[in-house]
Amino acid sequence: MIDVTDATFEQDVLLRSEQVPVVVDLWAPWCGPCRTLGPILEKAVEAKDGSVELVKVNVDENPQISASFQVQSIPAVYALKDRKVVDGFIGAVPEPQITEFVERLAPLPSEADALVAAGDEASLRRALELEPDHPGAVVALARLLVAAGDPPEALRLLARIPETPEARQIAAEARLAAQQVEVPADGVDVLLDALLPKVKDDEEARQEFLDILETLGSDDPRTASYRKALSARLF
Repeated sequence: MIDVTDATFEQDVLLRSEQVPVVVDLWAPWCGPCRTLGPILEKAVEAKDGSVELVKVNVDENPQISASFQVQSIPAVYALKDRKVVDGFIGAVPEPQITEFVERLAPLPSEADALVAAGDEASLRRALELEPDHPGAVVALARLLVAAGDPPEALRLLARIPETPEARQIAAEARLAAQQVEVPADGVDVLLDALLPKVKDDEEARQEFLDILETLGSDDPRTASYRKALSARLF
């Protein structure tokens, strides 16, 4: 449990919520119900062994955070996941309700989750028998299938789940593999430069260009540069 301020909210809450659910306890020293709620909330979060994190915000000292949550009364508790508020409650609610609130944020792993953690193909296929749309199982198995030379099945699997950056990247790798396009560690610029004049009129060339950029990833400086070049060609 840490104390968060207006200055640290971005780092300690928003960014951290991309990794684990973060519970924000909005309180003040003069608030009696806050002092009752605090220890119960800490106990419930501690029981999750790091799968949920708790931060406390003194509303008197951090007006920006209070304003962002539109706090009308305290205690006020909100749960954030992937930078979004996903749950919350107002007031000093009973301990069983607090425990249930925290449990919803990080349910116990399912049998499918355990199979995905094993990571081998047989376990991943069994996980999908139990939960056909399990995102972790789909992504992990699709990655194995691309490496094993079966990109069509990988693409069929990925179609089951909502698009994510990781799923997009594996789908791009699968399409390139299906076309027997090898992306060299060195010389990828040459490959992209050769495709660029074709992207406006050749849909396959445009898709290949985009797939190569996807495999490079957003952190590669060439990705932004070549996306701008693509936009200039298309528009």
